[in-house]
Amino acid sequence: MPIARVAPDLEMHYLVDDFTDPWRKAEAILMIHGNAERGLAWYGWVPHLAREFRVVRPDTRGFGDSTVMPRDFKWTIDLVVDDYLALMKLLGIERFHLIAAKLGGTIARHFAARCPGEVLSLTVVGTPPPKWDRMGAKAAHAVDELERLGVEAWARKNMGKRLGSNFPAEGVEYWTKLMGRTAASTMIGFGETLPYTDITYDLPRIKCPTLVMTTEASALGSVDSTRAWQVMIPNSELRVLPGDSYHVAATDADRCAQETLQFILKHRKR
Repeated sequence: MPIARVAPDLEMHYLVDDFTDPWRKAEAILMIHGNAERGLAWYGWVPHLAREFRVVRPDTRGFGDSTVMPRDFKWTIDLVVDDYLALMKLLGIERFHLIAAKLGGTIARHFAARCPGEVLSLTVVGTPPPKWDRMGAKAAHAVDELERLGVEAWARKNMGKRLGSNFPAEGVEYWTKLMGRTAASTMIGFGETLPYTDITYDLPRIKCPTLVMTTEASALGSVDSTRAWQVMIPNSELRVLPGDSYHVAATDADRCAQETLQFILKHRKR
């Protein structure tokens, strides 16, 4: 199991998928998963991407098989970005394409704005608006729920909107169990901080080509509201997929991966 000591308090688990031709130096992709997930969540994307790119799928600090974070851990978006940068440096990767889903997209948009020299392109899929106040009033209740019922029960309660109305029941159960393996201490600290980080002023600072994907009826926001922040990113495009899932990276993995691959290849500097 590949583990990298990227910070004094963090051993980061990661996966690398590379089926590129061994005689050429392939560009890399870094994939950032959403809340209560792990790098494994990108399984449906790998067959589409790994023939052309070296794909790096870490478990974010506190999640998956990376070091669990205590409840009182002081989370910041820059600390999480620093973790990813340290991992890529250890892997000898200086520049890379960045793909993220859900709350990973909040981190990734800030990442791209902060690190224009490292990020070649950005794709965010089913991600919240840059300033997310909608759930703020429910934050305390969510903490109580996580403590009383556990992460799996929390995930099960919220899975309908997450995966939409057309996802198979077996798939819903898989994702519920996957997310339920997350430590409650990580969830509480992360969930009280990262979702409410305002990245509005990062958007005009993103210089790389950017692809934003959503669905027609995402619970994270209408198409119009998504377009309103997407157009703030100078060199960006919006793709709207059918359906009502907001975790479209999971429910429509093949379509999303194909769209992303085409986007990256179109904009790649040779």
